[in-house]
Amino acid sequence: MNSIFSNIKGDKVIWAVVILLSLSSTLAVYSSISTLAYKSASKSQEIVMIKHLVTLFLGLGLMYWIHTIKYTYFSRISQLAYWLSVPLLLVTLVMGTNLNSASRWLTIPGVDVSFQTSDLAKLALIMYVARLVAKKQNQVDDFKQTFMPIMIAIFVVCGLILPANFSTAAVLFATCMLIMFVGRINIKYLLGLVGSGIVLFSIFIAVALNSNNEGRIGTWKKRIENFTSDEVQDVNANYQVNQAKIAIATGGWSGKGPGKSTQRNFLPHPYSDFIYAFIIEEYGLGGGIVILFLYLLLLLRTIIIASKVDNPFGTLLALGCCFLLVFQAMINMAVGVNLFPVTGQPLPFVSKGGTSFMFTGIAIGIILSVSRGIQSNKSVESEKGGQLATA
Repeated sequence: MNSIFSNIKGDKVIWAVVILLSLSSTLAVYSSISTLAYKSASKSQEIVMIKHLVTLFLGLGLMYWIHTIKYTYFSRISQLAYWLSVPLLLVTLVMGTNLNSASRWLTIPGVDVSFQTSDLAKLALIMYVARLVAKKQNQVDDFKQTFMPIMIAIFVVCGLILPANFSTAAVLFATCMLIMFVGRINIKYLLGLVGSGIVLFSIFIAVALNSNNEGRIGTWKKRIENFTSDEVQDVNANYQVNQAKIAIATGGWSGKGPGKSTQRNFLPHPYSDFIYAFIIEEYGLGGGIVILFLYLLLLLRTIIIASKVDNPFGTLLALGCCFLLVFQAMINMAVGVNLFPVTGQPLPFVSKGGTSFMFTGIAIGIILSVSRGIQSNKSVESEKGGQLATA
């Protein structure tokens, strides 16, 4: 145990943020899964919680292991991860486990274990784009040699994720755009891409609103209509949002207290999609602000780390991983307080989950690995300075 603690390196503030989010997850998930255990007659609340804790510790274990790896190795790993994720996404799209008209999960035959392939693809693409942008720093204005190869990689992965999970594809695409912006890719290309994206998104919205209420497009249409409409035409259509509003309103400033939620019996997913509203109900507006502050603190510390790295790949890698997590967190919290249409994005390291927990741990481990590299460089420089002083 002492050897483990002695090997913990990297930014201590980020370690503290992760520990606090993990504790928040433990408390919130245990209190919110009573209805899930009730629906699963064969499972008790304790069994469901034990599975969550196992996943939580797996995520923390992966984070610890990844942070011990030199971050430059992820440049090579990104190539393998990218070319592995593309066929996995394709297989998932064609023959993945279907739920709510979306094929997002791939079930491993024989062991009956499923995982969301987009979680691997998100991280793989972030690392791969960071690698490509870092390698092309001397050709940032070259459209054919730099911009096009990067965009092809982005379009392939986002295009395969889009049919089953529009919000994930959008968050991933926005993160890649930020990596390219920070990496000094010609701003004209990025502005042109953003303009094209706005046009295509407008066309997509128009098509969705004029389509039949079938499949994923029908689901997106209902969510857009429910969010933009001022009139409640169907109470059941806004059921999730209405229950979240009740949870927030009854939570008030101080909350009802741990374990005293009533809306967990009505919210469809109080332990995942709407866990932020659930936290506000039990811990009040103050609890919600603390969760928001922790993600903003993670973003701030990562920006500070990225500014100190002397390797473009390290800077882009850390920022990409952080942007992805913080964007996802902001969307989940915005959905919980009805500032954004329902998307199904979990709250990183807080919502109950499987593969999302583990890949979140890997992403934070990569950020800590970059931070650890800065500390190692400082130690080497201080040793050299000491040797020169004694010479």
